Amino acid sequence: MFKRSMLLLGAVFILIIAAACSNTPVKQEQNQEQVKEETPAANQSETRVVKDMFGEVTIPVKPKNLLVSSSNYAEYLIEMGVAPQYALVVPEIEPDYRKPYMEKNGVELITTQQYDFNFEKLLSLSPDLIIVPGQGMEKNVYDELSKIAPTVALDANSGMHVAMSKLAELFDKKAESDKVLAEFDKKAAEAKEKIHQAIGDKTVLVLRVEPRRYRYLGPKSEDDVSKFFYETLGLKSPDLIKDSTEWFTPLSLELLPEINPDYVFLEKRSMENYDSSDSLKELEDSSLWKHLAAVKNNGVFPLRTNDFIQAKGPIGTSMLIDYIVEKLVP
Repeated sequence: MFKRSMLLLGAVFILIIAAACSNTPVKQEQNQEQVKEETPAANQSETRVVKDMFGEVTIPVKPKNLLVSSSNYAEYLIEMGVAPQYALVVPEIEPDYRKPYMEKNGVELITTQQYDFNFEKLLSLSPDLIIVPGQGMEKNVYDELSKIAPTVALDANSGMHVAMSKLAELFDKKAESDKVLAEFDKKAAEAKEKIHQAIGDKTVLVLRVEPRRYRYLGPKSEDDVSKFFYETLGLKSPDLIKDSTEWFTPLSLELLPEINPDYVFLEKRSMENYDSSDSLKELEDSSLWKHLAAVKNNGVFPLRTNDFIQAKGPIGTSMLIDYIVEKLVP
């Protein structure tokens, strides 16, 4: 009897040990899976404080639903390896290459009205971070955007070198940004030399045609477009307007013979609900226009608003350089 009892106790003891051993790996495995599940969530919730045009903003370290209000900004980010989920676009002014480029990089384009925000639509997208150009941003608009998601009003306009560098700071992509900008600067410098060798000191006017008026690009404006034409590419402005500091200055057609540029890049301005056709016809029918050196020597080249105002970026501006070189260099 005693012997049978001892055998039974031994068997029970062995079963208990076996059960304990078999449960240990299961618990360890469950714990490991739990750690794996909790770690990404913890990373997603990490935040940091940054400064923008209006003060300090707490933003996610790794946003999962990033929205940018500028398709230029979207291009800068993509080229640094940070594709946003959404970009606001005005179809009438977007360059042709950008839609397929964005779609290829997984960016959803949200149609919007120029100079306007559909706050209800943006709210439905559930962004966890919004980035906008801060220069020119109105505080009341910024406040409305901030109610939807943390909003960074970047201390920049849409110009590539400043905006891209500041975006790089936000996403810790300085090395990537520096590489892209260095490659662009190299291409621009080579183009500048080609143009100088081809046309020397001949003058170039950038003329904008709008409904009921004309304006020219001021060569000494602080805007990035002026700097691109007259500094980056080193084009020479006609003497009469060489000291103009305004971005686009109103121009009377009567002044054209005095300016008399060797070349003209002529922009028929594109905007939403905007048509400059009548003004362009009036210009081209004018005897003042027809007698310009640039017109008589086939030195007038069309310039689309979409391709130089809205196509800023490593892709778009490189394409613009190619176009200008094609027109000015035989």
